[in-house]
Amino acid sequence: MRFIDLSTPIDATAWEPEPVEHQVMSAADGAKHMSEEMRTHFGVEFDPSVLPGGELLSIDTLSLTTHTGTHIDAPSHYGSVATYGDGRPRHIDELPLEWFHGPGVVLDLTGAGPGAVDAAFVRQQLDRIGHVVSAGEIVLLRTGASRLSGTPAYFTDFTGLDGSATHYLLDQGVRVIGTDAFSLDAPFRHMIEHYQRTGEAGALWPAHFAGRDREYCQIERLAHLESLPAPTGFDVSCFPVKIAGAGAGWTRAVALLP
Repeated sequence: MRFIDLSTPIDATAWEPEPVEHQVMSAADGAKHMSEEMRTHFGVEFDPSVLPGGELLSIDTLSLTTHTGTHIDAPSHYGSVATYGDGRPRHIDELPLEWFHGPGVVLDLTGAGPGAVDAAFVRQQLDRIGHVVSAGEIVLLRTGASRLSGTPAYFTDFTGLDGSATHYLLDQGVRVIGTDAFSLDAPFRHMIEHYQRTGEAGALWPAHFAGRDREYCQIERLAHLESLPAPTGFDVSCFPVKIAGAGAGWTRAVALLP
């Protein structure tokens, strides 16, 4: 089995609209910290100086959103009320694991440019590779945006899906749609300008808001989709971190090839 990493790192040195804070406690300081914690919480006395080099374990503390790095949006991210089921969208820890492992399909959107593509464009790409999408497949969109990761342009120059394209994939039984871009929707400027020009409310976050009517998940901020040797013939594993009550969770997305 061959593995291809499809994930972007969580990197405090990269540019983010909401910067990541990453504090590292050294192994020496970790020894003192552990000694204090054991005394405070468990009544155990331990002298860290007896450890080799006076070191125990390093500890990393991060402050970031669940939408930093490669992550999966849960239905509850799209709004507080759903039109399906009992009206309560599920959080990331409540979703079936089966959704996050299955046959993958990668579509090439690199020629579309910033903005959004429609259902006709998606069908054309599927026809080009001779593939019919089926239920349970995980569809990945290669926009080329991952080359800009870590820069401000990553958040403004990419291709998303409009409402028709999103609903088309959901109509085929897809539960998980992924992208190497910052968002499955078009960049902010494109959406807002479209709305201001036409007055169409459906121009605003159509891919996300589709999740208020159809239960599905998005993987955002993927990477290395260009490394996949073919549009099909691989599996995707993208289990989300189990954060209770959260609208998203980080994932180490990986492609598995025979």
